[in-house]
Order: sequence, then structure tokens, then C-alpha cells
Amino acid sequence: MITRYGSGTLFGAIHDFLKVYLSKQRNLSIHTQDSYRQSLEQLIDFIRTFRKIPIEDVTFDMLSEETITGFLDSFEIDRGNEISSRNTRLAAIRAFLKYAAERNIVNVAILQEVKKVVVKKPNKPEVVEHMSMEAITAIVEQTNMSTPIGLRDRTMLILLYDTGARVAELVGIRLKDLRFGKHPTVTVLGKRNKLRTVPILERTVEYLKRYLMEFHKGVPAVSDAPLFYSASHGEQHSLSDRRVRYLLKEYADRAREICIEVPLNVHPHMFRHSRAMHLYQNGMDLTLVSQWLGHANLDVTRVYAHADTEHKRAAIAKATPVDSALFAMLNPERFIVTDEDALKRLVGLKK
Repeated sequence: MITRYGSGTLFGAIHDFLKVYLSKQRNLSIHTQDSYRQSLEQLIDFIRTFRKIPIEDVTFDMLSEETITGFLDSFEIDRGNEISSRNTRLAAIRAFLKYAAERNIVNVAILQEVKKVVVKKPNKPEVVEHMSMEAITAIVEQTNMSTPIGLRDRTMLILLYDTGARVAELVGIRLKDLRFGKHPTVTVLGKRNKLRTVPILERTVEYLKRYLMEFHKGVPAVSDAPLFYSASHGEQHSLSDRRVRYLLKEYADRAREICIEVPLNVHPHMFRHSRAMHLYQNGMDLTLVSQWLGHANLDVTRVYAHADTEHKRAAIAKATPVDSALFAMLNPERFIVTDEDALKRLVGLKK
């Protein structure tokens, strides 16, 4: 009995994990402890039933990638649970095996095996907060071009939209990052200190040149000076993220009075989403949109395809009478863009 349920065994590790580690060392809530306990109990029951063995014969070496995946599939499909619940079970199993591996090196191989089990993505499309071109234009036009500050703010908002930059990337732009020529570009410093060069429109260049004449006259183009700045005690400092957010909110609040398409709580990232959506809707391939935005993974960009198709579905549904036979066909599931759809589009099998 001691050998079978000792601290080095599966059930000994489960006991210490639930009764000592979670409750006494981590001091987690009863609800959280119950979630872990239920996950492990359901896994053990699945293995026992699948292998047709007594529960006490379940061991660490039975926790393979195939077994865990089979358990999660059964939990989701047979029991009808949500994908989020499936992923919660996987997280609990991984947490337990990480605990077991830290206390017994023999279990490291088991942990690595379970790490191969992937977190499943939900089928429901994510919501992307974006604006129409009319809303973007209304916001930008609230800036007062007869004043230097109005020129600065309009140039800043136009560049924010044109580049699809994050607000931190925008305020980090230096004069030396601008390139005016046959193919004008701006270089921004993104997440994980990754540089990317983004093309900018000639119209944006026109505003930038006017702005530079007003705020950076005589400053060398190779200067490290911040493009957008505030002055304090005679020194120039990069405009803060907070200041950009405040200005954008001010202009959006004014624009909403003349354009009903301007949403509430407009923030800088909405400009980024809007640019990406507009590029995608105008035919730019998802891989190019991904590069434009500086996404490390195409899966992050695919959300724009989901949002675009859902937007079209909603528009069609709005124009279709409820009593029409076509209305029943407009369910959201038919408009979800799957990984298979994206792959076909990327390799040219689907337009």
C-alpha cells in the first residue's frame, strides 16, 4: 500500500498537490481547488474506463499526449462542454504535472509529453473594434489646421491610421525613421524590439512635410529627435501614450456630434484595427496585413477575416426580412472563417 500510494507515485503526487500545495502553500480558494480536483478526477476516471483497469492501477506513464487528447476530446464532444472548459482542464493537468516534475525528475518526460497537447481555439469569431472610413475622417477633421497644435494632431492621427502603428510605436518614431522618396516609408520599433518598415501614402507625406517645417525646421533628417514631442523647461520629450489617448478621445467626442458612426470610447488601437480591416476589405492578402501590422503569428491577423465575414453576415441579415426563407440561412456559423479557409486562400485554392 505504501509503495502504491507513496509520494513518488501518481496518487501520492495528486494527494500532495491537492492537499498540501494548492491549499496550504498556494492558499488558493476552495473553488479553484475544486476545479483542479475535478479535472484530475475526470482524467483518472477516463483512463480507468478506457483501459478497463482498476483505478489503483493508473500510473504516470499512462499520461501520454494521445491519452490526454482523447480525454479532452471526450470531455468536449461526449459531454458537450465548451472549448473554454476543455482548455481549463488542460491547464489543470499541466499545472499538476509541472508540480510533479519539479519534485521528481522522473516525471519531466511525462510533462514534456503533455506539453505537446495544444490549447484549442474557440470557434466563435473574436470581436474587432474598428471604424468606418467616414468615422476616421470625421475624427481627423476635428483638428484645427489654422493652429500649429492642430497641424501636429492631424498629422499624428493621419500617420497613426496610415501605418496601423500601435500608440507606443507612434510616439517612439524619430526623425531619422522617416524616408521620403519614390517609395516613402517610416520605420517603427514594435514589440520585442522588432523593427519594421511601413510604406506611407503621398498624402501622409504632404502633412508630414508641413509638420516638419513647423516643428522641426532646420533639424537634420538623421536626427534622433522625437517626431511628436512636448516641450518642458526648454527640452523636447516624446509625446506620451496618455496624451495621445486623451487627444483622440477629445476629437472623437466632437466628431460624434456630426457623425453617428463614431463609436463610444475611441482609443488609438481602434485606428490600428480600422486600418487592418480596410486593407483586408480592399483585397490585401492576410499575410501582407500581418507583415504590415508586425504580427509574429498569422493566427493573430486572421481575426480580421473573421470580423469582416461576420460584418457582412450582419449587414445581409439586416437587409433580409425575418419572414424570408433566406433569413434562417444567415446563422453566424456559416460565416466563420476556419483555418482551412485561410490556408486555401493563402495558397491560391480559394479567392
